[in-house]
Amino acid sequence: LALVMADVSGKGIPAALFMVIAKTLLKNAAQSGLSPRAVLETVNNQLCENNEAEMFVTVWLGIYEISTGRLKVANAGHEFPAIKRANGEFALYKEKSGFVLAGMENARYREYNLELHKGDMLFIYTDGVAEATDAANTLYGTGRMLAALNRASDGTPKELLHAVKDDVDRFVGEAPQFDDITMLALQIKG
Repeated sequence: LALVMADVSGKGIPAALFMVIAKTLLKNAAQSGLSPRAVLETVNNQLCENNEAEMFVTVWLGIYEISTGRLKVANAGHEFPAIKRANGEFALYKEKSGFVLAGMENARYREYNLELHKGDMLFIYTDGVAEATDAANTLYGTGRMLAALNRASDGTPKELLHAVKDDVDRFVGEAPQFDDITMLALQIKG
């Protein structure tokens, strides 16, 4: 099972088109059987070709082997994931991150393994969550995000996502938002 969270620089139609290209390249590379590190290295070089707009994409990519519980991960400048172990609390998993995709040709990426077992939960998200701001221009931040995750950690992944989104909305109030909010939660059932 491949898990991908990505965020493109810029706004509007050019950014949307660049993301469609990145998504297609990531999907094709992952389906060809490459490791997460190799997927990012391959797609990075493809995106660097003819990138006159100088756009880039942050990507967190994990390939989960259901039979073993092993999640192989590579990160191209994306947010740290939050992990909750069974009977524990959510905490950020701070791994080394590589450079953004389309930022520099021939960039190298590190790969690491996570073991996910029954009852564990994984939460990945775009920076629009932590960087949501209220009317006083105060950031929501990862501390508030982790607190919201932990208050809802007994729920299903869907309930968890709704709880975080509701908490962000309460914090932001009527302030306009300038970034998208995308989240994914995975719970290991056994």
